Amino acid sequence: MSLTTGETIELVIEKPAGGGRMIARHEGQIVLVLGAIPGERVRAHVDRADKRLAFASTVAVLDPSADRREPGFDPRCGGCAYAHVAYERQLALKAEVIADAFERIGRIPLPDRVAIASSRDDGYRMRARLHVHQGRPGFYREGSHRLCDAGPTRQLLPETIEAVERVVREVEAAGYEPIAVDVSENVAADQRAMRVELSGSGYLLAGDPSVADSLGTLTEERAQGGELRRRPVSFFQGNRFLIGRLVTTVLDAIPPDGEVLDLYAGVGLFAVALAGTGRSGVTAVEADRAAGGDLEANATAFPGALAPVVMPVEEYLARRRVDPSATILVDPPRTGISRVALEGIAAQDAARIVYVSCDPATLARDARRLLDAGYRLQSLEGFDLFPNTPHVESVGVFDCVTRRPDVQAVPGS
Repeated sequence: MSLTTGETIELVIEKPAGGGRMIARHEGQIVLVLGAIPGERVRAHVDRADKRLAFASTVAVLDPSADRREPGFDPRCGGCAYAHVAYERQLALKAEVIADAFERIGRIPLPDRVAIASSRDDGYRMRARLHVHQGRPGFYREGSHRLCDAGPTRQLLPETIEAVERVVREVEAAGYEPIAVDVSENVAADQRAMRVELSGSGYLLAGDPSVADSLGTLTEERAQGGELRRRPVSFFQGNRFLIGRLVTTVLDAIPPDGEVLDLYAGVGLFAVALAGTGRSGVTAVEADRAAGGDLEANATAFPGALAPVVMPVEEYLARRRVDPSATILVDPPRTGISRVALEGIAAQDAARIVYVSCDPATLARDARRLLDAGYRLQSLEGFDLFPNTPHVESVGVFDCVTRRPDVQAVPGS
């Protein structure tokens, strides 16, 4: 008999699912459970259910895991879905999620466990969006619009929380009603830019107009001189402790010769890092106008080496072919690469594709399409950019092993 909303049931937790919940079964029906750990027996409240699937929240732990810990704050607060799990187990769970996605979605069994680079879990965030209710900034609790205090979760530095609270007070004193604050910092946290969204419409800027990091900081000193600047509206990787390792991993994955096409380039994190280390023949493509504007500004320091292009990836790929010796670098949004873009990428027959992903499911889906197009998965690494959450970044390297016979070098491409 199917579960109904409001029931309380006992479950044995089997394995992690994407999104922070854990998988259990009740009389054959799959239940996705918040606040549990695989191997535990828990009592859970059914939050909602249909004939095939139910969602539940742990209300009591009957047989706790040795990896259970007390987070010391509201674990339902945004960015804390894994906070009750010991950190080493968090990394293992994320490796399981990647492996499951590759096998189940991509039909690609991984021979070895994916290594996940670890991070400090306090003050790691350089970017965040805080909601404001009646002058109080914070995160939303899981699956709701109920505010919770961001400070105790330790994702942001204490001085960041203080700065946001101060700006909210100042905006209210000026007669405005703030409803959200986007905050962006540099690695050292000595620059901070904020965009305050106002009730009704409009916004105000506070703090620095933009923030910047030296290319030396972003490349673990491989680049000498130069900086990367961005505004709070532009996407940027958010973990100050792992950003250098992520960038150098991507740099190491790109062969020393041949052109580089950086798609979904954002403000130019990887493209500018490449140019800063002396690489030429780099083209960076970004569709978002705000991020694209930052990309164009950052590229001015490298004339002739880095060409910024602000247009949709699909449109760019329809216009241009790269040389077969090229490397294509992609860092798409959580939805992955669109089918049209992926078809355009595969049609390029580039020697190597380096895929930076923030979602194991869409990476596994796109990996299957790349393998079907004649590529082989060369390596796969994970990065824990968001500790205490289910999110995990991955870098997959794909090499072309089956090239169409009509593909040849394109003069002047």
